[in-house]
Amino acid sequence: MRIAIGIATRGRAAILGEVLAELRLQSRAPDRIIICHVTADDVTGLADRFPAVEFLQSPAGLPRQRNAILDAAADCDAVLFLDDDFLPAPDYLAVTERVLDLHPDCVVTTGTVIADGAKGPGIEVPEGRAILADDRHEGDALAVTPHFNGYGCNMAFRLAPLRAHGIRVDEQLPLYAWYEDIDVTRALGRHGSILRLAGARGVHLGTKSGRVAGNRLGYSQVANPIYLARKGTFPWSHALPSAARHIAMNALRSLAPEPHVDRFGRLKGNLLALWDLLRGRAHPMRIMDL
Repeated sequence: MRIAIGIATRGRAAILGEVLAELRLQSRAPDRIIICHVTADDVTGLADRFPAVEFLQSPAGLPRQRNAILDAAADCDAVLFLDDDFLPAPDYLAVTERVLDLHPDCVVTTGTVIADGAKGPGIEVPEGRAILADDRHEGDALAVTPHFNGYGCNMAFRLAPLRAHGIRVDEQLPLYAWYEDIDVTRALGRHGSILRLAGARGVHLGTKSGRVAGNRLGYSQVANPIYLARKGTFPWSHALPSAARHIAMNALRSLAPEPHVDRFGRLKGNLLALWDLLRGRAHPMRIMDL
């Protein structure tokens, strides 16, 4: 089996360099590492440090960049997508390959995130490495459980069914592309199983640089779940509570601000999306106008 690691990146050259250094420690080396960036500044100095890594450019937007990686990986059997701030344990890829071999019906895998800085102020690289070093998984490294979707910071796709059914990352979900991982993995999951891997472990640093503006993110938190529910990749029973939850959370944040969160921007975007929904205008692409 040929497996590529694909990373879409923008504005995080220093963090990406740390992730690429970590990938050198994989016990099962990837057959290819493909980095898709938007400008030369996104990968400053990295081509010289990592000559085996492939760099390609595409227009901005996570879906576009991930589709460019999928197109480039034509000679591979699977692509493991990692965020440019995800530190995988040394056996991450080995476990992923073994699970794909043992479960031929599996079309998507997603690992176990042992610490997720996206849910807080973020995790610095030394702390992330210390968390990885201290992690001790006592159970079966190849244990799996069915999962609703792949988590975008660490998810692998089996490429044969993706190609056979013409599945792409939806480019109608622009820029930060809130929930693009749910959409594409639920679409692929119609043709096989989605499995969460106990032994493929890592730390998501949740680096805040390079993030989309708060009002655009807030708009996406409401508009995107509704858009995906209309597409059929996200159940209405999940979409409506998700949108309502984010409105409530961001309202609370505006009263009790968190240093790493735009105090009013997300709520403003939430409310604008809600207003657009009532007028029948809400669409993910609207964030381009905000």
